[in-house]
Amino acid sequence: MAIIKKHDFVEIEYTARTKEDNAVFDTTQEAVAKKEGVYNKNNDYSPLIISLGENTILKALDEQLIGKETGSEYTFEISAENAFGKKDARLLQMIPLSKFRQQNIQPVPGLQLNIDGVFGIVKTVSGGRCYVDFNNPLSGRDIVYNVKVNRIVEDDKEKLSSLLKLHLPIKDAEVEVKDGSAVIKSKSEIPKEAQEEFKKIVGRTIPAIKGIEFIYNKQENK
Repeated sequence: MAIIKKHDFVEIEYTARTKEDNAVFDTTQEAVAKKEGVYNKNNDYSPLIISLGENTILKALDEQLIGKETGSEYTFEISAENAFGKKDARLLQMIPLSKFRQQNIQPVPGLQLNIDGVFGIVKTVSGGRCYVDFNNPLSGRDIVYNVKVNRIVEDDKEKLSSLLKLHLPIKDAEVEVKDGSAVIKSKSEIPKEAQEEFKKIVGRTIPAIKGIEFIYNKQENK
């Protein structure tokens, strides 16, 4: 048993529900996802390792984990304001039906859309116009997290691997850490800007790692 501090790397398992209707919208447990009807085969259902203070989870949840004990389970209730924000009336917009017809889309209430890279949900359709809500679907809703704190992660290689999983969209990386230096080998090419940003994150969170080398192992065409 250990007390969690800011900047610790912590392995957790959790299930998140909306308080009003107890509906699960996120979980690290496959059995729970299947039971609640929210299973997605593309999701990774496994414990999550986070660096506290980096806000890789909701800030309010991140803050409440500090001072808690490993090996324990907790229930955290987070208000809408501190979760996904309150509803913003300015994000409920009227869009002419003609704009949808130009894209061969037939809007109906409940339809989820991506308009210019922004997610929205059709609320009403009438009189040649459509009202679309661009608020986060969870905005205005109080949230309840059930969290199990498994352990504090001490191994630098495991810490680095967890940061890769959270911050860079690559699944085939091999990580090596030795004498304060790290090598990340991947068959997926990582843009230089993303590499530099990742190095900054590592510098803040794993000070024992002084340097990182990215190696791109291009796959040969057969």
